[in-house]
Amino acid sequence: MPATRILGLDPGLQHTGWGLIEVDGSRLRHLGDGVVSTGADLPLAERLSQLHRALCALLDAHRPAEAAVEHTYVNKNPGAALKLGQARGVVLLAPALHGLIVAEYQAMEVKRAVVGTGHADKIQVQDMVRRLLPGAVIRRADAADALAVAICHAHHRASRIALARAYVPG
Repeated sequence: MPATRILGLDPGLQHTGWGLIEVDGSRLRHLGDGVVSTGADLPLAERLSQLHRALCALLDAHRPAEAAVEHTYVNKNPGAALKLGQARGVVLLAPALHGLIVAEYQAMEVKRAVVGTGHADKIQVQDMVRRLLPGAVIRRADAADALAVAICHAHHRASRIALARAYVPG
């Protein structure tokens, strides 16, 4: 099976983290990470448009085969939750418009896949991401979270492939 590029995304209106890895069997390789930021002083429609354009440029430049997005926490502030939901919609839409199937994972699921426990804190997740992706210099927590989502997807993907190979119809 050839190596596969996976784009992990951690949605946010102000900062959306992205992380790109390559999976070759059980080997993971860091290809890039960063953050797409939008200006808080801009109208919501322009911020969503900026986010969409940046994600499309990222998808065009790196050509991932698969994408994975983290579910976001529901904020106590209804207005903030609505804006975050709209940003998440853009984050789901951009890779889908590029023909990618987009997987979604709960935060606890991501932590369990990367650290081994669903109750890990952000520092533990960042440390494990650095261990699993040697040589990766991760400067932003949003980017580390996105890489963790990509790693989680790689683990789940490997499990699905193993199950598919084990099942041979009679």
